[in-house]
Amino acid sequence: MGDISRDSDNVELTGPPRFDFGERVACRTVVRNDGTFPGRDIGAVLVNRGDVGYVRSIGTFLQQYYIYTVEWLATGHQVGMRAKELCTLDDLPEEVLALFADRLEDIKALGRET
Repeated sequence: MGDISRDSDNVELTGPPRFDFGERVACRTVVRNDGTFPGRDIGAVLVNRGDVGYVRSIGTFLQQYYIYTVEWLATGHQVGMRAKELCTLDDLPEEVLALFADRLEDIKALGRET
């Protein structure tokens, strides 16, 4: 456990969770198995950047961070994620929506059944 990186100045639990149950999110980075995902080799890719999923539960880790269990649509895997690894697709700020005005309908459709 000596290799766990703790940002001692960053305690997320002092505020509310950034994401809600059922919220549609996208992965901001490639996420690999650190050994906590059963049945997959350490280092195996679990989630790719841009994958879309839904927050299924919210827990905590080290009395410091929120951990969001996200069910990823592409694989069906449920993977624990930190807020910094996720981006909301349901509650985008107006300034972000303005940047993607020409692709807004495509963004709204991500992860939704057609």
